[in-house]
Amino acid sequence: MTETGKSPFPQLAPFRIAPLYDPRVWGYRDLRPWFDHVAEGEPGSPATGLGRRGGERIGEVWLTGDECLVETGAHAGKKLSGLFREFHPALLGAGAPSPDSPLLIKVLFAREKLSVQVHPDDKMAQKYGDPRGKTECWYALAADTEAKVALGLRPGVTLDQVREGIHAGTLEDSLNLLPVAAGDMIFVDAGTVHSIFPGSILLETQQNCDLTYRMYDYGRPRELHIEKSLEATRLVTRAGKIPPRVLSDRTILIDVEYFRVERLPVAGSRPSDTLPGEGEPARELSYLFAAAGAGRIAGPAFDAVDLPARGMVAIPAASPAFAVEDLGGLDLIRISPRWPKKPA
Repeated sequence: MTETGKSPFPQLAPFRIAPLYDPRVWGYRDLRPWFDHVAEGEPGSPATGLGRRGGERIGEVWLTGDECLVETGAHAGKKLSGLFREFHPALLGAGAPSPDSPLLIKVLFAREKLSVQVHPDDKMAQKYGDPRGKTECWYALAADTEAKVALGLRPGVTLDQVREGIHAGTLEDSLNLLPVAAGDMIFVDAGTVHSIFPGSILLETQQNCDLTYRMYDYGRPRELHIEKSLEATRLVTRAGKIPPRVLSDRTILIDVEYFRVERLPVAGSRPSDTLPGEGEPARELSYLFAAAGAGRIAGPAFDAVDLPARGMVAIPAASPAFAVEDLGGLDLIRISPRWPKKPA
C-alpha cells in the first residue's frame, strides 16, 4: 500500500462470479431452494440442462473455480483463471506467492456417501507434478439431526489396518465419525482420511486444487488411488471442529494457513474499510458469500453489484471504496486467502 493508503495498482471493481454446477455420482438432480438448478427430466426442469453436462446429478457448485465465469462488470464473460493471469497484482495485492487464484470455494450436496478419501499436502502434490496440495474446511450451512462426516482415523488404527479395511470393505470401521450441526466449522488438513455422509449442506473452502485420492468407494465403478492415498495419509492430524471466536464486529469461524472464514454482521450497510479485521492487510483479495438473504455491493466508482442468496462476489485487493448493503436477511460470509509461511 502507498503512503496515501491507495493501492499501487489500477483499481479493479468488485464483481460477481457465476456458479458452475459440477456433476458427481453422489449428488442431487434438484438443488432447489439453494440454487436454481434442476436436471433434465425432473419436474420444473428447463428444456436443456444446466451445469457442465445437462441431466446429471450435481454434487458440487463451484463458486470460485478457474472455469467459473465473471458475471458482472467490465470483464463479464471471462474465466476466473484468465482474469487472475491478466490482473493478478490488482486482484491479489502485494506479497502473494503465486499469480494463481488461491482458493477454490464450493457448496457440497451429498445425496449419498462420498468416497473415503485423502488429499496430499503441498510437498507430496509437488512430488507428483502438481503445484499445491489440498487443505480444506467445511462450514455447515444446514444439517439434518442425523448428519455426520467421517473425519480421521480412530486412535490406534495403523496403515496396515487401513489397507486391510480397503480390501475387505470394512474401512468405515476404522474411521472417526463426527456429528454435524448447522453452523459447525470443520477443519480438514491435508493427510486426513475423510468422507462426507448425507444430511448436510457444506460450504467448502480449500486450496485451489482438486486432487483427491480415493481409498474406498462403496462399490462404485470409479478409479481408486490406494497406494497414493496410503502415502498421503497421516495417522494423526489436526482435523476437527473449530469453535467460533466472537469479536465485537465479526465472528471468526476459522483462521489457519491458506484461508480465513468469518461471518460479518451488516446493520443496514457496512463500509468496505471495516471488512478487514484487526491485523489484516487493508488491501487483500476477499470473497463475499451470501449464506442467506441478499445484499448489494455499491460504490461511487462502479455500477452496483447485487449479491443474491448463495451468490459470490470477489473483492479485489485494488477495489475502490464501497459499502455492503443488506437487502433483507443477509448472512454475510467473508473468505480471504492466507499465504503459508516460508520455512526458516
